[in-house]
Amino acid sequence: MTTPITRREFLIASTTGLCALGAGLAGVGLFGASDSIQPASITPLPRYAREAMYYTAVESGLNCQSCHSGLAAPSEVLYCHTSHAGPYVKCELCPHGCVLSEGQRGICRVRGNYGGKLYTVAYGNPCAVNVDPIEKKPFFHFYPAQQAFSLATAGCSLRCQYCQNWQISQSAPEDTENMDLPPEQIAAVCRQNDVSIVAYTYSEPMAYYEYMLDSATLTHEAGLLNVVISSGHVNPTPLRRLCEVVDAIKIDLKGFDADFYRTVCGAELDNILRTIQIIAATDVHLEIVNLVVPTLNDDLDQLQAMADWLLANVGPDVPVHFSRFMPQYRLQNLPQTPTETLEAARNIALETGLRFVYLGNVPGHEGNNTYCPNCGNLLIERNGFWVVAYHLTEAGHCEYCDTPIPGIWGPSARIEPQPATPMGAETDT
Repeated sequence: MTTPITRREFLIASTTGLCALGAGLAGVGLFGASDSIQPASITPLPRYAREAMYYTAVESGLNCQSCHSGLAAPSEVLYCHTSHAGPYVKCELCPHGCVLSEGQRGICRVRGNYGGKLYTVAYGNPCAVNVDPIEKKPFFHFYPAQQAFSLATAGCSLRCQYCQNWQISQSAPEDTENMDLPPEQIAAVCRQNDVSIVAYTYSEPMAYYEYMLDSATLTHEAGLLNVVISSGHVNPTPLRRLCEVVDAIKIDLKGFDADFYRTVCGAELDNILRTIQIIAATDVHLEIVNLVVPTLNDDLDQLQAMADWLLANVGPDVPVHFSRFMPQYRLQNLPQTPTETLEAARNIALETGLRFVYLGNVPGHEGNNTYCPNCGNLLIERNGFWVVAYHLTEAGHCEYCDTPIPGIWGPSARIEPQPATPMGAETDT
């Protein structure tokens, strides 16, 4: 007789198997050699490679158990590096802290050891480029109805079982169709498309950190705005450096349960909460999205705990979006999120004291709109990604009672923006 298991137990087992498989394939598949010829004993550098930031050399004292904990018995990892060629490098960009031998890539699939140095192979080679509404990210309190030049490379440090952009996030750059777009050219492309916002999105921008940082620095100097759509899986030092050159960050707070984060997403909840706290302490505009997945992170007590934490650590004015899950990737067996569940999440957050709470992927719902927390009047009406009514002053105050509305509003919104220029088909959340 077969013993039944729960969905959570199944996901734990399948995730463990996938992680083990990923570890075995970490060094597989490289670009051809670049014009910079390397010694024969060193893996040839891929075409788009440039030396990465935030890593250290590891000459001795490898702790294999720290990398492989939960994936193998101690006896199997005690000598796991004896067959690898050194020297090793340890990536310090994200909390995974991958220790890599010659030719190996990290969990993100884009950072690898070449000749004892860490290189990123996601630099100037985006696989997705779009011009689309800022509301798609979603940002609801940052330059409403403006268009954003959006880009992404392959790669991600997470393994979300329901990823909506898995074709690029769960791929290496050599497995996607890429274009040449170095940071120096992005400002000119934005002017050609009449946009003043650059969005790093679709996959995981922290995976292509150096490309994003250089692009944001140059476009910031050119007078453009920069926004980041991220899981928040990044260490504090690179995050603080990034906050110096970007204007807004949206964090996907995927749930409020450590086990869910670990088994369904491949990350630790505490690291994401730390990221949110760091951003909240800066001048960078912050918005939060929670994609509500039926049976996995839709527990009302967890949603209450999330609302309590956000109120205590970020404050009542952070915009929070509860978005509908659509069956994707490895969770196509689950139904889409019922509207009633999203409404319950929104009501919990509002009753807790968060003042700007939205519903995502439910076009036409009143939860898409912005209301004045003082007089209750409708300030911004949205239909999908489009702004159809706008009642804020130039200073960002309510037109009816003059209450300041937190956000970065800029000039008056374009009430009827043109359809996005179709240069790709990716989604943001």
